[in-house]
Amino acid sequence: MEEYLDDFIVNLTTVNSGSAHTADSYRRDISRFIDFCGQEGCESFNDVDRTVVMGYINHLRTSGKGVSDRTLARNLSSLRSFYRYLNERGLAEGNPFTAVKSPKKTAKLPDFLYEDDVDRFLGCFDLNDETEYRNRTMFEIMYGCGMRVSEVAGLKISDIDFSNKVISIVGKGSKMRIVPFYPVIEELLTHYLQSIRPHFLNGETHDFVFVSNRGKKLTSRGIEYILKKSVSDHGLVMQIHPHTLRHSFATHLLSAGVDIRVVQELLGHANLSTTQIYTHVSLDHLREAYDKAFEK
Repeated sequence: MEEYLDDFIVNLTTVNSGSAHTADSYRRDISRFIDFCGQEGCESFNDVDRTVVMGYINHLRTSGKGVSDRTLARNLSSLRSFYRYLNERGLAEGNPFTAVKSPKKTAKLPDFLYEDDVDRFLGCFDLNDETEYRNRTMFEIMYGCGMRVSEVAGLKISDIDFSNKVISIVGKGSKMRIVPFYPVIEELLTHYLQSIRPHFLNGETHDFVFVSNRGKKLTSRGIEYILKKSVSDHGLVMQIHPHTLRHSFATHLLSAGVDIRVVQELLGHANLSTTQIYTHVSLDHLREAYDKAFEK
Protein backbone atom coordinates (compact mmCIF):
# COMPACT_ATOMS: atom_id res chain seq x y z
CA MET A 1 0.00 0.00 0.00
CA GLU A 2 2.90 2.35 0.75
CA GLU A 3 4.29 1.61 -2.71
CA TYR A 4 1.09 2.91 -4.32
CA LEU A 5 1.37 6.05 -2.22
CA ASP A 6 4.92 6.67 -3.46
CA ASP A 7 3.74 6.31 -7.07
CA PHE A 8 0.84 8.69 -6.40
CA ILE A 9 3.16 11.36 -4.96
CA VAL A 10 5.51 11.05 -7.96
CA ASN A 11 2.53 11.46 -10.29
CA LEU A 12 1.32 14.46 -8.29
CA THR A 13 4.62 16.31 -8.46
CA THR A 14 5.57 15.47 -12.07
CA VAL A 15 2.38 15.06 -14.08
CA ASN A 16 0.10 17.37 -12.10
CA SER A 17 2.83 19.87 -11.17
CA GLY A 18 1.91 19.79 -7.50
CA SER A 19 4.10 21.79 -5.12
CA ALA A 20 6.37 20.12 -2.57
CA HIS A 21 4.17 21.52 0.20
CA THR A 22 1.05 19.99 -1.38
CA ALA A 23 2.82 16.66 -1.87
CA ASP A 24 3.87 16.59 1.80
CA SER A 25 0.32 17.31 2.87
CA TYR A 26 -1.06 14.47 0.72
CA ARG A 27 1.58 12.09 2.00
CA ARG A 28 0.80 12.83 5.65
CA ASP A 29 -2.95 12.46 5.16
CA ILE A 30 -2.74 9.22 3.19
CA SER A 31 0.01 7.64 5.33
CA ARG A 32 -2.16 8.20 8.40
CA PHE A 33 -5.02 6.40 6.65
CA ILE A 34 -2.78 3.51 5.55
CA ASP A 35 -1.62 3.04 9.14
CA PHE A 36 -5.23 2.92 10.28
CA CYS A 37 -6.07 0.36 7.58
CA GLY A 38 -3.24 -1.86 8.81
CA GLN A 39 -4.64 -1.70 12.34
CA GLU A 40 -8.04 -2.68 10.99
CA GLY A 41 -6.63 -5.71 9.13
CA CYS A 42 -7.13 -4.34 5.61
CA GLU A 43 -4.61 -6.01 3.32
CA SER A 44 -5.45 -3.96 0.21
CA PHE A 45 -7.35 -0.82 -0.70
CA ASN A 46 -10.19 -3.04 -1.96
CA ASP A 47 -10.78 -4.14 1.63
CA VAL A 48 -11.76 -0.61 2.59
CA ASP A 49 -15.53 -0.21 2.85
CA ARG A 50 -17.87 2.39 4.32
CA THR A 51 -17.50 0.89 7.80
CA VAL A 52 -13.72 1.34 7.67
CA VAL A 53 -14.10 4.87 6.33
CA MET A 54 -16.55 5.89 9.07
CA GLY A 55 -14.29 4.28 11.65
CA TYR A 56 -11.39 6.31 10.33
CA ILE A 57 -13.36 9.55 10.49
CA ASN A 58 -14.29 8.76 14.08
CA HIS A 59 -10.63 8.02 14.78
CA LEU A 60 -9.61 11.43 13.45
CA ARG A 61 -12.32 13.13 15.47
CA THR A 62 -11.53 11.45 18.78
CA SER A 63 -7.76 10.87 18.77
CA GLY A 64 -5.87 13.36 20.90
CA LYS A 65 -7.50 16.78 20.62
CA GLY A 66 -9.37 15.70 17.50
CA VAL A 67 -9.17 17.41 14.12
CA SER A 68 -11.07 20.50 13.04
CA ASP A 69 -13.72 20.45 10.30
CA ARG A 70 -11.22 22.11 7.97
CA THR A 71 -8.56 19.45 8.60
CA LEU A 72 -11.09 16.63 8.23
CA ALA A 73 -12.30 18.08 4.92
CA ARG A 74 -8.69 18.25 3.68
CA ASN A 75 -8.04 14.62 4.68
CA LEU A 76 -11.16 13.41 2.88
CA SER A 77 -10.22 15.39 -0.22
CA SER A 78 -6.73 13.85 -0.22
CA LEU A 79 -8.15 10.34 0.07
CA ARG A 80 -10.72 10.90 -2.69
CA SER A 81 -7.93 12.05 -5.01
CA PHE A 82 -5.78 9.07 -4.05
CA TYR A 83 -8.58 6.60 -4.76
CA ARG A 84 -9.29 8.24 -8.12
CA TYR A 85 -5.64 7.65 -8.97
CA LEU A 86 -5.94 3.99 -7.89
CA ASN A 87 -9.15 3.56 -9.92
CA GLU A 88 -7.62 5.01 -13.08
CA ARG A 89 -4.79 2.48 -12.88
CA GLY A 90 -6.92 -0.49 -11.93
CA LEU A 91 -5.33 -0.72 -8.50
CA ALA A 92 -8.62 -0.48 -6.62
CA GLU A 93 -12.29 -1.03 -7.35
CA GLY A 94 -14.59 1.81 -6.43
CA ASN A 95 -13.98 4.82 -4.24
CA PRO A 96 -15.34 4.46 -0.69
CA PHE A 97 -14.85 8.19 -0.06
CA THR A 98 -17.08 9.38 -2.88
CA ALA A 99 -20.31 9.13 -0.89
CA VAL A 100 -18.81 10.64 2.26
CA LYS A 101 -19.68 14.31 2.63
CA SER A 102 -17.05 16.69 3.91
CA PRO A 103 -18.06 18.95 6.79
CA LYS A 104 -19.11 22.40 5.69
CA LYS A 105 -16.46 25.01 6.20
CA THR A 106 -17.84 27.60 8.56
CA ALA A 107 -16.88 31.17 7.88
CA LYS A 108 -14.61 32.54 10.56
CA LEU A 109 -16.12 35.68 12.00
CA PRO A 110 -13.71 38.60 11.76
CA ASP A 111 -12.06 39.96 14.88
CA PHE A 112 -13.04 43.46 15.94
CA LEU A 113 -12.57 45.89 18.81
CA TYR A 114 -15.28 47.55 20.85
CA GLU A 115 -15.47 51.32 20.55
CA ASP A 116 -13.80 51.92 23.91
CA ASP A 117 -10.95 49.55 22.95
CA VAL A 118 -10.40 51.54 19.75
CA ASP A 119 -10.35 54.75 21.78
CA ARG A 120 -7.88 53.22 24.25
CA PHE A 121 -5.59 52.07 21.44
CA LEU A 122 -5.65 55.28 19.42
CA GLY A 123 -5.29 57.35 22.58
CA CYS A 124 -2.09 55.63 23.71
CA PHE A 125 0.23 57.45 21.30
CA ASP A 126 2.35 60.38 22.46
CA LEU A 127 1.55 63.15 19.97
CA ASN A 128 4.62 65.12 21.09
CA ASP A 129 6.80 62.42 19.53
CA GLU A 130 7.00 62.65 15.73
CA THR A 131 7.16 58.90 15.14
CA GLU A 132 4.26 58.29 17.50
CA TYR A 133 2.31 61.06 15.77
CA ARG A 134 2.83 59.37 12.42
CA ASN A 135 1.72 56.04 13.85
CA ARG A 136 -1.41 57.52 15.43
CA THR A 137 -2.31 59.21 12.15
CA MET A 138 -1.72 56.01 10.21
CA PHE A 139 -3.86 53.82 12.46
CA GLU A 140 -6.56 56.47 12.86
CA ILE A 141 -7.01 56.57 9.09
CA MET A 142 -6.86 52.79 8.85
CA TYR A 143 -9.74 52.56 11.32
CA GLY A 144 -11.70 55.68 10.36
CA CYS A 145 -11.68 54.92 6.64
CA GLY A 146 -11.78 51.11 6.82
CA MET A 147 -8.58 50.78 4.81
CA ARG A 148 -6.61 47.62 4.18
CA VAL A 149 -2.98 47.74 5.25
CA SER A 150 -1.89 47.58 1.60
CA GLU A 151 -4.12 50.57 0.84
CA VAL A 152 -2.57 52.59 3.65
CA ALA A 153 0.93 51.66 2.45
CA GLY A 154 0.04 52.76 -1.09
CA LEU A 155 -1.79 55.96 -0.11
CA LYS A 156 -0.49 59.08 -1.87
CA ILE A 157 -0.91 62.75 -1.02
CA SER A 158 -2.67 63.21 -4.36
CA ASP A 159 -5.34 60.73 -3.19
CA ILE A 160 -6.44 63.07 -0.40
CA ASP A 161 -9.04 65.76 -1.13
CA PHE A 162 -9.03 68.08 1.88
CA SER A 163 -11.63 70.43 0.41
CA ASN A 164 -14.25 67.66 0.23
CA LYS A 165 -12.77 65.63 3.11
CA VAL A 166 -12.58 62.41 1.10
CA ILE A 167 -9.87 59.93 0.15
CA SER A 168 -9.65 58.09 -3.17
CA ILE A 169 -8.60 54.53 -2.39
CA VAL A 170 -7.35 52.01 -4.94
CA GLY A 171 -8.40 48.61 -3.60
CA LYS A 172 -8.27 45.03 -4.78
CA GLY A 173 -8.44 44.58 -8.53
CA SER A 174 -7.52 48.27 -8.96
CA LYS A 175 -11.08 49.13 -7.96
CA MET A 176 -11.45 52.77 -6.92
CA ARG A 177 -13.67 53.92 -4.06
CA ILE A 178 -14.22 57.25 -2.35
CA VAL A 179 -14.31 57.31 1.45
CA PRO A 180 -14.94 60.39 3.61
CA PHE A 181 -12.86 61.15 6.69
CA TYR A 182 -13.85 62.82 9.95
CA PRO A 183 -12.37 66.01 11.52
CA VAL A 184 -9.86 64.21 13.77
CA ILE A 185 -8.32 62.55 10.72
CA GLU A 186 -8.24 65.91 8.91
CA GLU A 187 -6.42 67.52 11.81
CA LEU A 188 -3.93 64.68 12.21
CA LEU A 189 -3.21 64.41 8.49
CA THR A 190 -2.78 68.15 8.02
CA HIS A 191 -0.21 68.47 10.79
CA TYR A 192 1.58 65.26 9.80
CA LEU A 193 1.92 66.27 6.14
CA GLN A 194 2.96 69.84 6.90
CA SER A 195 5.23 69.44 9.90
CA ILE A 196 6.31 65.81 10.39
CA ARG A 197 6.57 64.02 7.05
CA PRO A 198 9.08 66.62 5.69
CA HIS A 199 11.42 65.79 8.61
CA PHE A 200 11.34 62.11 7.68
CA LEU A 201 11.95 62.48 3.93
CA ASN A 202 15.73 62.97 4.11
CA GLY A 203 15.94 64.17 0.53
CA GLU A 204 13.52 61.54 -0.84
CA THR A 205 11.01 62.84 -3.36
CA HIS A 206 7.84 60.81 -3.69
CA ASP A 207 4.13 61.17 -3.09
CA PHE A 208 3.53 58.37 -0.56
CA VAL A 209 1.92 59.59 2.64
CA PHE A 210 3.40 57.30 5.25
CA VAL A 211 7.17 57.04 5.29
CA SER A 212 9.84 55.58 7.55
CA ASN A 213 12.29 57.67 9.55
CA ARG A 214 14.64 57.29 6.56
CA GLY A 215 12.10 58.71 4.14
CA LYS A 216 11.25 55.43 2.42
CA LYS A 217 7.68 54.37 1.74
CA LEU A 218 6.37 52.16 4.54
CA THR A 219 5.51 48.65 3.37
CA SER A 220 2.52 46.57 4.48
CA ARG A 221 4.87 44.37 6.49
CA GLY A 222 6.44 47.43 8.08
CA ILE A 223 3.06 48.83 9.12
CA GLU A 224 2.07 45.48 10.58
CA TYR A 225 5.29 45.42 12.60
CA ILE A 226 4.70 48.97 13.87
CA LEU A 227 1.17 48.02 14.93
CA LYS A 228 2.32 44.96 16.83
CA LYS A 229 5.16 46.88 18.48
CA SER A 230 2.85 49.76 19.43
CA VAL A 231 0.48 47.40 21.24
CA SER A 232 3.39 45.79 23.07
CA ASP A 233 5.24 49.02 23.92
CA HIS A 234 2.15 50.63 25.41
CA GLY A 235 1.31 47.58 27.51
CA LEU A 236 -2.10 47.03 25.91
CA VAL A 237 -3.78 43.71 26.59
CA MET A 238 -5.52 43.24 23.26
CA GLN A 239 -4.97 41.33 20.04
CA ILE A 240 -4.78 43.73 17.09
CA HIS A 241 -3.65 43.08 13.55
CA PRO A 242 -4.14 45.49 10.62
CA HIS A 243 -7.41 43.93 9.49
CA THR A 244 -8.82 44.21 13.02
CA LEU A 245 -9.15 47.97 12.54
CA ARG A 246 -10.94 47.55 9.21
CA HIS A 247 -13.24 44.92 10.74
CA SER A 248 -13.98 47.28 13.63
CA PHE A 249 -14.84 50.09 11.20
CA ALA A 250 -17.42 47.91 9.44
CA THR A 251 -18.88 46.48 12.65
CA HIS A 252 -19.28 49.88 14.29
CA LEU A 253 -21.01 51.34 11.22
CA LEU A 254 -23.52 48.50 11.12
CA SER A 255 -24.09 48.70 14.86
CA ALA A 256 -24.85 52.40 14.42
CA GLY A 257 -27.53 51.57 11.87
CA VAL A 258 -25.70 52.46 8.65
CA ASP A 259 -27.23 50.72 5.62
CA ILE A 260 -25.30 47.61 4.68
CA ARG A 261 -24.98 48.70 1.05
CA VAL A 262 -23.30 51.91 2.17
CA VAL A 263 -20.88 49.84 4.26
CA GLN A 264 -20.28 47.63 1.22
CA GLU A 265 -19.35 50.68 -0.82
CA LEU A 266 -17.07 52.08 1.87
CA LEU A 267 -15.24 48.76 2.22
CA GLY A 268 -14.95 48.28 -1.53
CA HIS A 269 -16.58 44.85 -1.51
CA ALA A 270 -17.66 43.60 -4.93
CA ASN A 271 -20.34 41.35 -3.42
CA LEU A 272 -22.81 42.17 -0.67
CA SER A 273 -22.37 38.66 0.74
CA THR A 274 -18.82 39.59 1.76
CA THR A 275 -20.12 42.53 3.77
CA GLN A 276 -22.95 40.51 5.33
CA ILE A 277 -20.53 38.58 7.54
CA TYR A 278 -20.22 41.77 9.60
CA THR A 279 -23.93 41.66 10.37
CA HIS A 280 -23.26 38.48 12.36
CA VAL A 281 -20.52 40.23 14.30
CA SER A 282 -22.79 43.20 14.89
CA LEU A 283 -25.63 40.98 16.13
CA ASP A 284 -23.24 39.16 18.47
CA HIS A 285 -22.13 42.55 19.73
CA LEU A 286 -25.73 43.57 20.42
CA ARG A 287 -26.55 40.25 22.07
CA GLU A 288 -23.54 40.53 24.38
CA ALA A 289 -24.52 44.09 25.33
CA TYR A 290 -28.13 42.99 25.90
CA ASP A 291 -27.15 40.04 28.08
CA LYS A 292 -24.77 42.19 30.08
CA ALA A 293 -27.48 44.80 30.70
CA PHE A 294 -29.94 42.21 32.02
CA GLU A 295 -27.60 39.83 33.80
CA LYS A 296 -28.65 39.08 37.37
